Amino acid sequence: MRKHNLVRKVIAMTAAIAMSFSLLACGGGEKGTETKKEETAGGTEAENADGTDGAETTKAAGGESGEKKDLKVAIVKQMDHASLDEIADAVAAEFDRLAQDHGIVIEYEIYSGQGEQNTLKQIGDQAVADEVDVIIPVATLAAQVMTVCAEETKTPVVYAAISDPEEAEVTGIDYVRGTSDALNTEFIMDMMLKQNPDIRKVGLLYSLSEANSAAPIAEAKAYLDAKQIPYTEATANTNDEVIAAASVLVSEEVDAVFTPTDNVIMSAELAIADTLIDAGIPHYTGADSFVRNGAFITCGVNYTDLGTRTADLAYEAVTEGMEGMEDYYKMDGGVITVNTETAEGLKIDYSIFSDLGELVEVQTTEE
Repeated sequence: MRKHNLVRKVIAMTAAIAMSFSLLACGGGEKGTETKKEETAGGTEAENADGTDGAETTKAAGGESGEKKDLKVAIVKQMDHASLDEIADAVAAEFDRLAQDHGIVIEYEIYSGQGEQNTLKQIGDQAVADEVDVIIPVATLAAQVMTVCAEETKTPVVYAAISDPEEAEVTGIDYVRGTSDALNTEFIMDMMLKQNPDIRKVGLLYSLSEANSAAPIAEAKAYLDAKQIPYTEATANTNDEVIAAASVLVSEEVDAVFTPTDNVIMSAELAIADTLIDAGIPHYTGADSFVRNGAFITCGVNYTDLGTRTADLAYEAVTEGMEGMEDYYKMDGGVITVNTETAEGLKIDYSIFSDLGELVEVQTTEE
């Protein structure tokens, strides 16, 4: 039985991209190896003692490919943070499994656009030029940019984790499909009032640059208006602005803060968590990655499941075509994730949520 290599390279992109997908064949490994190399703006990691380039190489057995088509995939994160990292890792793990199950070679690279549209476009243009079989953008801006990059060639784009695909304008396009992590805003607001029925003012913390946030913020406002609960909005587009916005909400003496699946705020969660905890303000969020970085609680989708589902859709799109597939697929929610350390700091008994769904306990991890 002939072994096949499955190549994985995790690359941190900077504004000047020196790396292209054509380097996949230059990983230094021979057939039957899985290669993983991480590069940063400063170059590759230090060379190993044996003089190699620092690549971590392990053996991975495939199967006999026969007439089956080997695949090349680009996984493009909008930026680096816990949620998007979890999704990208789950996509990669599922491709590992699919390669083994189907006896083929699947080459994939994970790129990060570092939240920069120009960097994302360079990644997308290079992926198209290198004739990848499918592009998997993770988060809204990445999906929008990849859709434009693939417009001429109709390279399949299968996105992950867009909360509102219609608002993002990635529906009704014949070469684009994906998964949605649409948030049940009303449920999270119900949780907020269950914990504090006498809530006087709510803070809404989000980024105006995140299309993901538009619909849930509008839903939160409508909910609070109906309950006649005042709210204060604080918006930010950089880490420093998020920190300043959180301080504004503290000074406004809000009783709780709500943030949807907003990538900008998520990137700064570790920097604001203690500020909110010290002020006694619980942070209700749209994803468990916030909670793992210090926010109080969320109820949303499992991002590992979402990544796995996205990889399966991408494989189907390449091997069977997109005809008959829906524009996008919503993931089931219902998983309540609570940070027990944060709950203790806030002196909140989170067992009050146990009758609302599956309750998962986590602690703060600096990722």
